[in-house]
Amino acid sequence: MEIGFIGLGIMGRPMALNLRKAGHSLFVPERASLDAECRAAFTVVPDARAVARSGEVIILMVPDTPDVEAVLFGPSGVAEGLSPGKLVIDMSSISPTATKEFAAKVNALGCDYLDAPVSGGEVGAKNAALTIMVGGPQKAFDRARPLFEAMGRNITLVGEQNGAGQTCKVANQIIVALTIEAVAEALVFAAKAGADPAKVRQALMGGFASSRILEVHGERMITRGFAPGFRIALHQKDLNLALQAARELGVALPSTALAQQLFSACVAAGGGGLGPFRDGAGAGGDGGAEGGARTWGLTRVVPPRDAPLKL
Repeated sequence: MEIGFIGLGIMGRPMALNLRKAGHSLFVPERASLDAECRAAFTVVPDARAVARSGEVIILMVPDTPDVEAVLFGPSGVAEGLSPGKLVIDMSSISPTATKEFAAKVNALGCDYLDAPVSGGEVGAKNAALTIMVGGPQKAFDRARPLFEAMGRNITLVGEQNGAGQTCKVANQIIVALTIEAVAEALVFAAKAGADPAKVRQALMGGFASSRILEVHGERMITRGFAPGFRIALHQKDLNLALQAARELGVALPSTALAQQLFSACVAAGGGGLGPFRDGAGAGGDGGAEGGARTWGLTRVVPPRDAPLKL
């Protein structure tokens, strides 16, 4: 299949390479940041309009709602290169409300639209093991499924309404953020009380508190493994989307609001570009001696990131 792909960042690059490995031809827009591997694997064209003209399916993987809007409807954007029968798949994590508006505009051009945000982080993208949450018509989903299977494993059509996939991703980000906060506080409590947090984590992994967050991110907290991955500012953006949607729906999300404030505190302290946890977690930070603690407001009890989590 001939695919246009826009957004070769931390997630998009391995996703696009996996599509190429599956035998598909990819067209990408010219960027100074394109490395030799990408230039060898993909056909480089001048802009997003040329990408849309070249591909029968156009995939977007960009940071935020304004980026998607600009790529789709800005000057020399995707919409200018679309023709009836093409399929646009937005795999970014953006506003469910805006997604519905974008889909309507693309549908008016005679094209189908799927929102298909992902979870699994950089590791999942590289291993073609992403969870993909899809909103849109069944026929468009069936057409895109071989592409999704080249990038992920857990693939779900959440609903046939555009925006359903983005709603599911917002729910995912709420759970991830709140669980990371809970794990961080529990391990700090254990360490402050004199227990070995590594042993506490080991014990909890065999009980009802066990979770993927405790398994992966809990270990990184203990070992102070804050290697950059998903940017804190992006998870902050996702929580803002959750709170915006909650206001529109008249729903109270008090714990999400607290987590969002903790992310905002980290961004305000200069940590927005950091990303110590993968899979969209974004809690912690490598912002100096207490960067990881600052996110959760625990600067007085968490040791420097290069020290063991043992108080």
